[in-house]
Amino acid sequence: MRNTPEELSALTPPAPAPVPDAAPARRARTVGVGRAHAKTILLGEHAVVYGAPALALPVPQLAVTASAGWSAPGPGGSGGVSLTMTGSPSRPVATEASEGLRQLAAEFRATVDVAQDVHLEVILDCAIPPGRGLGSSAACARAVVLALADLFGREVSARTVFDLVQSAENVAHGRASGVDATAVGAPGPLLFQQGTAQDLEVGCEGLFIVADSGEVGRTKDAVTRLREGFTRHPGSRHHFLRRAALLTDRARQALAQDTPDALGPYLTAYHHLLREARLSTERIDALVEAALAAGSLGAKITGGGLGGCMIALVPSDQAGTVTRRLHAAGAQQTWVLPLTARPDTHPA
Repeated sequence: MRNTPEELSALTPPAPAPVPDAAPARRARTVGVGRAHAKTILLGEHAVVYGAPALALPVPQLAVTASAGWSAPGPGGSGGVSLTMTGSPSRPVATEASEGLRQLAAEFRATVDVAQDVHLEVILDCAIPPGRGLGSSAACARAVVLALADLFGREVSARTVFDLVQSAENVAHGRASGVDATAVGAPGPLLFQQGTAQDLEVGCEGLFIVADSGEVGRTKDAVTRLREGFTRHPGSRHHFLRRAALLTDRARQALAQDTPDALGPYLTAYHHLLREARLSTERIDALVEAALAAGSLGAKITGGGLGGCMIALVPSDQAGTVTRRLHAAGAQQTWVLPLTARPDTHPA
């Protein structure tokens, strides 16, 4: 019989095995804790998978906390992992580990040499709605990695954390660019390209509003649809990537130069690019139109598409009006992200 999470603190943790050529292990704990947050893509989704740049923003008010403990397996059993997931009203409670989590736990064991006969008990308290393009799966994976490292007293490098999260993302979504795995742990806006992230220079002040359409996005389906479109229409891939890279670079410059009025149209133009690729939905389009009609400087789908969320750049004095119009147009939830100037940034 498995130990309940409440009983975990009464157990004596297994002694950590030595890790060759690594920093000395800290003392193992009875409960480990890890945290991560949501993210949103400002521009560059899909194109980033093909090496084009993407701009990402952290969403710190949507967070996930993982609590990890351990218990001995039953008679004749081997170590495994059990998961309890709570937090988001749109996320049903799960008591079985997903395939991605199982692989993540197995890779963590191998990477830091944790005994295979230890059964892991993980509780995820996640406020990030799944399937909305907000990085829920990557944030959960990062929180689990950090919780396990804390549980077993291991020093894990940022690169190792990224690699473990990226592995779980590849299971969840197929080929992943790495932007989600990076952005869910970033303290500020990022420019991400070809596996490398750097701080994004921001000279603007303003607000972004993210609106949840209530539709569950399907990243794998969206990636497949885009790829099939490239195959059916010769030259479409080149056009999409060239246009996406141009809009993203111009948006990056507008962010740095304190020109929010110039930034907004690039968002809307990128939405049109994704809509032409059949990655938007009627509900997302309605939210974009409502945001623009209410005074937003620009608006677009954010994330993989075929559902999920929309993001709009809004003058501060229009935030209330835009939010009300979005809810009237069908938004299930909205979140406000302040855009704060931070010109003295440098590569991460």
